Amino acid sequence: MGRESTTKAMPELPDITVYVESLRPRVVDQPLERARISSPFLLRSVDPPVSALEGRTVRSVERLGKRIVLGADGDLFCVLHLMITGRLRWRDRDVKVPRKHGLAAFDFPEGSLLLTEMGPRKRASLHLVSGRAALRAHDPGGIDVLATDLAGFRAALLRENHTLKRALTDPRTLSGIGNAYSDEILHRARLSPLRWTSRLKDEEMARLHEATRSTLLEWIDRLRAETGDRFPEKVTAFHAGMAVHGRFGQPCPDCGAPVQRIVYAENETNYCARCQTGGKVLADRALSQLLKKDWPKTLEDWEALRRE
Repeated sequence: MGRESTTKAMPELPDITVYVESLRPRVVDQPLERARISSPFLLRSVDPPVSALEGRTVRSVERLGKRIVLGADGDLFCVLHLMITGRLRWRDRDVKVPRKHGLAAFDFPEGSLLLTEMGPRKRASLHLVSGRAALRAHDPGGIDVLATDLAGFRAALLRENHTLKRALTDPRTLSGIGNAYSDEILHRARLSPLRWTSRLKDEEMARLHEATRSTLLEWIDRLRAETGDRFPEKVTAFHAGMAVHGRFGQPCPDCGAPVQRIVYAENETNYCARCQTGGKVLADRALSQLLKKDWPKTLEDWEALRRE
C-alpha cells in the first residue's frame, strides 16, 4: 500500500509558492521586531549576524528554488531552506518556541512566524546575507519552468545527459521540482523515469514541457484553494489527489494498473508501468539484487507474483 498523506517530504515549488503568497500580506512592510533562534543547528552564517534583522522592515518575500527569501531594508536577505521536515506556522505574537521541535520564531507586530522541524536530524538552514550578489550564491541555477518556453526547457534538459527523474529533480537544471512532483509530471507525460534526456524525440520533449508546466500550475491552484486566506498548515508531498506519488500498489487513476516504485537511498520513484514503460516493471534496487533472476520483468509477471 502507499504511504499515508501525512508522511513528511521536502516542500517543492507549489508548496513554497503558497508559503510565499501567504507570508506576503502578513510580513511585507512590517518590521521584524525580534528573531529568536532556539536551535544552534539552524543558523549557517555569522556575518551579518541575525540580530541585524531586528527592527528592519521586510520589503519582499520571494522563492529561490526550494528556498524562501525574506528581503529587508538595508539589502539584507534571510534565506530559509526547510529541507525535508522543516515547516512554517503563523502563530500569535511572541509564541513560545517548542522545546523539542522548535527551531526559531520571527516576531512581527501582528503575529509570529514559527519554524519547526519534526525529524531527529536537523537539516533546515537559515542564512543571512547582504546584497543581491550574495543572494545569488544561494541559487542553484535551474531555470524557472513556468517562465521558460519549450526551447529554453529543451536546452536545459539537454545540457547534460541524465535520466528524466534526475534531470527534473536537479536544482541546477530546473528550479524547485523534487521527488513528488517529478513523479506526477512523468506520469502525465507518459514517460519512463529512467528514459535518457538525449533520447527524447521532439514530440516527447514538447509533451514533457507541457506536463511540467500544467502539473505545477494545477497543484499551485489546488493548494491555493485549500489554503484560502489561512496560513498553510498541512504541507506535505503526499496528496490524496496525486496520480502515482506515494501510491505504491494502489491503482493508477488512468488505467487501473498497480503503481510501481523504485527505491533508492531515502527516496523512491513511483510510476505506472502500463502508462509509462510499456508494461515493463523497472528494477527496484532494494529487492531486485536479492531476487536477481526472479525479479518480475513485466507488469503481468509482477501481478502474478502478487497473487501467489
